[in-house]
Amino acid sequence: MNIQTEPHHFILEPFEANRFANLCGQFDENLRLIEQRLEIEIRNRGNQFELLGDGEQTRAAERLLRRLYREAKNTELSPDMVHLFLQESGIEELKNSTVESNVALRTRKGMIRPRGTNQQAYVKSILEHDINFGIGPAGTGKTYLAVACAVDALEREQIRRILLVRPAVEAGEKLGFLPGDLSQKIDPYLRPLYDALYEMLGFEQVARLIEKQVIEVAPLAYMRGRTLNNSFIILDESQNTTLEQMKMFLTRIGFGSTAVITGDITQVDLPRGTKSGLTHVIEVLRDVPGISFTHFKPKDVVRHPLVQRIVEAYERFDERTQGKPANERGSNDA
Repeated sequence: MNIQTEPHHFILEPFEANRFANLCGQFDENLRLIEQRLEIEIRNRGNQFELLGDGEQTRAAERLLRRLYREAKNTELSPDMVHLFLQESGIEELKNSTVESNVALRTRKGMIRPRGTNQQAYVKSILEHDINFGIGPAGTGKTYLAVACAVDALEREQIRRILLVRPAVEAGEKLGFLPGDLSQKIDPYLRPLYDALYEMLGFEQVARLIEKQVIEVAPLAYMRGRTLNNSFIILDESQNTTLEQMKMFLTRIGFGSTAVITGDITQVDLPRGTKSGLTHVIEVLRDVPGISFTHFKPKDVVRHPLVQRIVEAYERFDERTQGKPANERGSNDA
């Protein structure tokens, strides 16, 4: 590592004891986390800081600490929150970006701001394009942010309804053995979409909007033969569509509508030998104007830190055993 000869110094002002304690965390655990992730050493006497390490990383750490200090004024910081800010920035983004995103989505329960360069680019693409793809591992916010964009558009009266769609593909379990009618059988597959709506709008409001058919949650098969105008349509878990289903879905989109297609091509549950519609559509539409693709990586994971490590471990294993990255295989491996 290229260690700079001179320590990097700066002062956090104005000094407020409670705010500063909030920044550092219990037994300086927040500072220790930053040290570990950025591979630097943090020394401080009160609000006067000395950072030791690679020049780019110490400057990046100063920007991060200043941002966290601003947040500490009104928000109680925890190691989990510091982790999210680190995930949001990443080493690459910290080096190259000093401008914070001004993208914010309005929901009944408050404002939602995308974290990190990829999430910001994803939301901006959704706001600017009619058809958008969010592709990457679990925990990167693909579905959550898509639902937030849909709720924001509904709150602003830019659309008339929201449609949340999933292919009802068995992921190792047999639908026939689940209790209830078809609606009750597919409910577990749609639960992540319901959960996001409840968080953003509240249970009672979601129930009212579903009753009025302003919000519709349905399996992909129900989309055949429909034309969807003035709608925000989200196709979740799209890696489990067939080629025909993906084409069918994309040709349902009408005037005044926005579509977001999310999926993870390393988590395909289709029968072996069946090519994923998501893998195929990336090849077919990658150069078509007006369609955006956002590819998320393990570093974009915003769940528990172990989730990122698990995703990365699987990627390394796939590279060792199959000779190339999992995101280039387009296989049917779960």
